[in-house]
Amino acid sequence: MANNDTIKKTLIVALSLCIVCSIVVSTAAVVLKPSQDANKQLDFNKNILAAAGLLTDGADVNELMKKVTPKLVDLSTGKFVSADDVEGIVSVDAYDQNKAAKDPALSEALSGDNDPAKILRKEKYAKVYMINGDGGQLETIVLPVKGYGLWGQLYGFMALGSDLNTVVGVGFYDHKETPGLGGEVDNPNWKASWVGKKMYTSTGDVALRILKGKAPSGSESEIDGLSGATLTTRGLDNLYRYWLGESGYRPLLNNLQKGEA
Repeated sequence: MANNDTIKKTLIVALSLCIVCSIVVSTAAVVLKPSQDANKQLDFNKNILAAAGLLTDGADVNELMKKVTPKLVDLSTGKFVSADDVEGIVSVDAYDQNKAAKDPALSEALSGDNDPAKILRKEKYAKVYMINGDGGQLETIVLPVKGYGLWGQLYGFMALGSDLNTVVGVGFYDHKETPGLGGEVDNPNWKASWVGKKMYTSTGDVALRILKGKAPSGSESEIDGLSGATLTTRGLDNLYRYWLGESGYRPLLNNLQKGEA
């Protein structure tokens, strides 16, 4: 009787199993990718709507997104641009701002005092989300923001009302902060504390401050820091002040206020 317990046969069986498993995993990845991409986009859209105060339990996200108009803005000028005018951007809908930040043709390197939010590279074009009322007037603008916390980059949104100064909502859809500490950026109570805050002074300077500790009662522009998360709090303060400043969305907001965007 032949001996089936040879090393050669064992290796053949092991190799065959590896090949079969690889094929199964690869096939599953290809088949599931469209569904995974769709779920990722759905979650992204939910975060836009949540920041804008439009997301409610049981709401039809796709239907609500019909109220949202994405627009491409040149961050250096604060003016809206068409995707047709920018080499390397196929369409506004397909544009991924975070991927663009890694593309030398669509971004610029930052360092030192020019990079308080520690994003390393800033995309030249941002995709913002406009929500207009029935009469066509701007009701809310949702601005993507990002910056370094304690363990990595935080990615989220800030929504401003029609005065382009009052916060409608904030939220992060991706971060690596510690649950119970820096992870409290997801706490509904902390996010709710932003609503109604003013981001700029009467002279147009950034007024927002995220404090270490409690904000004074009645403060229009100061936010409670995250308890036990000093570095995350400092990172949040830096990232919001950066994106609200001249290197971020301030030129766009100025142009919108003057009707020149």
